[in-house]
Formats: sequence, structure tokens, C-alpha cells
Amino acid sequence: MKMKKVAYPYILWMVIFIVIPLLLIMYFAFTKGDSQNFSTFQFSLDNFKRFFTPTYLKVLGRSVNLAFISTVICLILGYPMAFIISKEKIRKRNIMILMFVIPMWMNFLLRTYAWLTLLGRNGFINFLVTKLGFKPLELMYNDKAVLLGMVYNFLPFMVLPIYSILTKIDNSLIEAAEDLGANKVKVFRKVILPLSIPGIITGITMVFIPAVSTFIISSLLGGNKYNLIGNLVEQQFRWTGDWHFGSSMSIILMVFILITMALTSKFDKEKEGGGGGLW
Repeated sequence: MKMKKVAYPYILWMVIFIVIPLLLIMYFAFTKGDSQNFSTFQFSLDNFKRFFTPTYLKVLGRSVNLAFISTVICLILGYPMAFIISKEKIRKRNIMILMFVIPMWMNFLLRTYAWLTLLGRNGFINFLVTKLGFKPLELMYNDKAVLLGMVYNFLPFMVLPIYSILTKIDNSLIEAAEDLGANKVKVFRKVILPLSIPGIITGITMVFIPAVSTFIISSLLGGNKYNLIGNLVEQQFRWTGDWHFGSSMSIILMVFILITMALTSKFDKEKEGGGGGLW
């Protein structure tokens, strides 16, 4: 009974800051009218019909494509990093993990702005390039710049969960495989990699979801040429004032993210007794 009373403030917090905002978003998504005048609202599916046109589907496709590529790059870079760190001594391991965590203490916007001073036409990289006698490089306002920003900002979300799983692997399993004649490659392929799959799945989810919905990175590093679905949602709420269409896009993006989470959770083998998962 006491535990239930302790939970009441958290339930109230969830209702105020999660349930009510979601209900408002759904209400706006399935209505039309003046966003500032509730009396003009009428039930309508026009917002969803408007989204499923080639123009907006192309933006969604670009968002998913960039998020997928950035997730793959983070996995390719992050797994070896996490593996190397997990094999170090505890003191050195903690220092290396701290180096990944420290940038996350800085504001996300400031971290992204920092790349402007590096990639800009008058940035540090082009300064070195021109000093060497070459023409300035066009490093900004393209997909590559957006991908770079995504990988830089979200790489720790791939490294940390994989590292956490790798450090929990029982060394006796590795020693047993080696005693049975398995070489290092086979030990990794047959023992370490399968046991680290839960961390990989968590890392993929933690990178893909913010990458597909980001708008700061694409705004600063991609410019107006490379709007993603997150930019469209922001524009509808902040500049256009069409909260109904913005809410419908938010609902569609939310459903897409939930489907992605459901698909990735199917590969998560670490669900003893059916617990520990979202689905």
C-alpha cells in the first residue's frame, strides 16, 4: 500500500507531461480549423491525406535513409571502440568512457554549432586547405555534413550500451571456448558477438530514433536544402502556425518509431521469462 502511495507523484507527473500532451497532439491531428480558436475545430483526416503525397513522403524517405546510414556508421565505429575499451584495465577503461561522456555534458546545440567553425567556408579546415594552395571545399549544406553531425552526436549512444554488455560477459565462457580449441576469431564470432546482440539492438534503437526525428543537425549543417521530417514538424508549429498538420506528422513519425522499436526488439534474445522488453 505504501509503495502505491509513493508511485502517485510519478503517475501524476506522467499524466501531466506525457499523457495530456499526447492527447492534445492527437486532438489537433484529427481536426482542422483555426489553431488558435478551438470553437472552429472539426473532425478531419485531411492532415493525414496531405502528408501521404510525393513531396512529404520524399522528405520522410530522406530522413529514414540518413538515419539508417548514420546508424550503420555508428555501429561500424562504435562496436570496435566498445570492444577495445571493455578489454582495458578498469582505471583506463573508466577514463576512456569518460571521454565519450564529457561531450554529452555540453548542450546539444552548442556541439552542433562547433562543427560550423570547422566545416564552414571560412572555417578551420578550409583555412588549412587554402594555406596549402587549394580551393576551399564545400563541406557544408549537404548530406555528408548532416551525416557527420549525426554520427558525432549519437555515437556515444551506440558505444555505451554495447560496452555495458561486453563488460558483463563471463570470462569463463571465453576461456572454455579457447580450451576447446577455438581461435580468437571463432571465439568472437561464436561467443562474444551473440552475447553482445542485446547491446547492439539497444544501441541501434538509441541512435536511429533521435536520428530520424532530428531537426537541429539538418538545420545547421544541412541548411534549407536538406529538410528532414523533424524540420517540417518544427516549421508547422513555429513558423507556419498549422498545428493540425504538424500534429499529424508527429503522430505518423511516432507510429513509425514504434514500429521500428517493435521490429528491433524481435532480435533481442535477452528476454528471460518474457520480461525486460517493450513488447
